Amino acid sequence: MVAPSFKRKHRKLSNEHSLPFLPLRIPPSSPMAWCGLTRRGSRFLALAVLAVISVLAYIRGYRVGEPILGIGLPPLYEKVRANEQRLSHYKEYQHRTVKYFFAANHAHSSGWGNVMQDFLMMGLLAHATNRSFVFDDYVWNPDGSRYTDYNGKLIPSRIPLSALLGGLMVGGPMPEGDDTPRAVSKEFFHKVCPNPTVLQVPDINTDEMRFSDDISAAQVFDIWVEKINSIEDPCLMLDPTNNQVFEYWIFGKKNRLFSIWPYLANSPVAMHWEWSPLIQDAYKTNRHLFQPTTSGLFAGLSGSETEDMTAPIPGLLALHVRRGDFKDHCHHLARWGANWHAFNSFPEFRDKFDPPPDAGSGEASDNAIDIYVRHCYPSIEQIVEKVRQVRMDASDNLRYLYIMTNGAIPWVEELKAALAADMNWDHVGSSRDLKLSWEQKFVAQALDMLVAQKADVFIGNGWSSLTSNVVMLRVLQGFEPDTNRFW
Repeated sequence: MVAPSFKRKHRKLSNEHSLPFLPLRIPPSSPMAWCGLTRRGSRFLALAVLAVISVLAYIRGYRVGEPILGIGLPPLYEKVRANEQRLSHYKEYQHRTVKYFFAANHAHSSGWGNVMQDFLMMGLLAHATNRSFVFDDYVWNPDGSRYTDYNGKLIPSRIPLSALLGGLMVGGPMPEGDDTPRAVSKEFFHKVCPNPTVLQVPDINTDEMRFSDDISAAQVFDIWVEKINSIEDPCLMLDPTNNQVFEYWIFGKKNRLFSIWPYLANSPVAMHWEWSPLIQDAYKTNRHLFQPTTSGLFAGLSGSETEDMTAPIPGLLALHVRRGDFKDHCHHLARWGANWHAFNSFPEFRDKFDPPPDAGSGEASDNAIDIYVRHCYPSIEQIVEKVRQVRMDASDNLRYLYIMTNGAIPWVEELKAALAADMNWDHVGSSRDLKLSWEQKFVAQALDMLVAQKADVFIGNGWSSLTSNVVMLRVLQGFEPDTNRFW
């Protein structure tokens, strides 16, 4: 079993302004009056001091509360959130009986890859039981704050799901002939279901179901379908304090997860997966980074709604290169002998990984760590070597490179230069080159996924849930196995 991954600490920030804008009065006994300043000069000096304090508070990580006037704060996606509360089917659903399924225990405080997996599985379960999927925000910090200090930077504590996703997962129409109720927001659910039946996950998920390699994900799924179908109450919710139905380590167990593939491959939840208009607009704005020679052809399509967002990008090789805290995580994976995520391990894929015998049970030899790092946190030289090999193996003419990465800008520029010097490319771009609106900036991982989903060839990180989700979508779209590669 894969050991729990590390989670970053976060800190709640006040929801109240600590420096309200109030009229300023300087009494005659004030120290500023003692300096010989006029009343007007004293007021000016006092305002200047307050301005300096505000700026210092802003620079020092908002330790005294949110800065006045909201300068530099992350977006709250008010318009996106408002649209979620006025979907066209809500009026009808208020006046007829609709069955709902709300997994209020959905994954949070994790990267988008893990959260997406959980939303996908719960959407699949809702569809299999003919219930409306109740969607909630992508939550980093569930403590009620609006913003969170993440490694010294402010991020939104919650992002509405429709800032990331479009289509049926966030209330879009179901495919023709499918009478499953459309998805609704958590707020709408609580409006029409003030007293739902609350299921306790531990009452169904025994320890054997959770941890035994002999119980497949399909078996767990079937047990839950049977349980949900036995409940008459149209208002059904999982206790928000419970663990997820499919906990994250199951996604790393190919002997357990592959059994769920027939459900996924035939469900509109996966087959009709869509990214939000916000992400699609970001893609169109930055198309020159993924397909430079066609930018003129598509220049007039920035507002088009007819473009196929699943169509492959001819000639593009996309790379998923994890940096930052993944270095320590790779050592952690080695010590536990972790294998790749299940959907990165389809038997027909060319690149495979078998944990070395000297890794696992909390320990790993230097040799085992070196093996893990090469596949998990490759150096620039190792990346260049792999890219060269994949390009030579490819059946299509790969001309463009796009690097999905959280690496520091100087390191990314060094990598781009090394790749350009090794082989001739028409263009080499990266996540760091994206031009994004303020709202797009905080959901840019979804844009990278869209690009990777469409690339002619994709090289991913076998231990990454984000890579796994991309690969899953590519397989569903019919990409040839050899177009999915790994470090």
